[in-house]
Amino acid sequence: MNLRIPTFLLGLLVPEILLAGTSANYTTSPTSIDAGGSRGSSATYTIDSSVGGVTGLSSAASPIEINRAGYIAELFEVVGFAVGSSPATVGEGLPLQLSAASLLDDGTQTAVNAATVTWSIVSGPITSISSGGLLSAGIVYQDTGGVFRGSFGGFQSTAPVTILNTNLDNFGSYAGDLIDDAWQVQYFGLNNPLGAATADADGTGQNNLFKFVAGLNPLDGSRFLVQAQPVAGQPGQKNIIFSPRFVDRTYVVQFSTDLTLANNWQNVASFSTSDNGAQRTVTDLAAGSGHRFYRVMITKP
Repeated sequence: MNLRIPTFLLGLLVPEILLAGTSANYTTSPTSIDAGGSRGSSATYTIDSSVGGVTGLSSAASPIEINRAGYIAELFEVVGFAVGSSPATVGEGLPLQLSAASLLDDGTQTAVNAATVTWSIVSGPITSISSGGLLSAGIVYQDTGGVFRGSFGGFQSTAPVTILNTNLDNFGSYAGDLIDDAWQVQYFGLNNPLGAATADADGTGQNNLFKFVAGLNPLDGSRFLVQAQPVAGQPGQKNIIFSPRFVDRTYVVQFSTDLTLANNWQNVASFSTSDNGAQRTVTDLAAGSGHRFYRVMITKP
């Protein structure tokens, strides 16, 4: 059993006074201070008070606390304990302050100093929790849940937290290789050398970085195919046919007249496009009669 002794404001009965206040940061409406009592409130608390009668009731919303004036003392008993955080999410690699409260037998709760709580990690990508309740989130390849525990006064409580994948390319050995970490984990698991950007796990000659951008499965032998064909009855035109194509990729056909020259690629400027399922045909309307070499540039948003 615990003893809470409220603080009292003693004073003489005074005539009714109307009060109002303003500053650069706030404005308060007129209130009445008299022996009959008055109410004050804000977004987080309310207070009913009486100057003459030395009685009143005040409450705060967060954490929930109630103080009853007019008693010599208030008895209460701690019946539980709760931990949490606000918000219940944190970006990977970032800190999050945890909080705790004792649950009282009158249905209210009172805040507990986080530094007096014993914190521990239950599960998930939580790197550490300091003695002051500061949680450090680990690096993840997708949004991942975790659980932490607090112990205080013979009570224990756990709460969940979600670590958000705010950087798509920073996980383990897959970090910084221009491929989404989730894609590499999906096909290769955690930190597998075969998932490296330059690896070609199925021997197609197209590496993982290209397959990621092109939308291919890196393990089933699929390839991105391009071919150039003449257009019947149009000797000055060429069809560039490629597959597979996806609606969430951008494709630009380029040509070069001499592969021995560096940076000699140019976008095909005069063309028409037709699609047949996953296959696209781009017709170069100004191919002419000379040699042209073609390639397709793929962009993944």
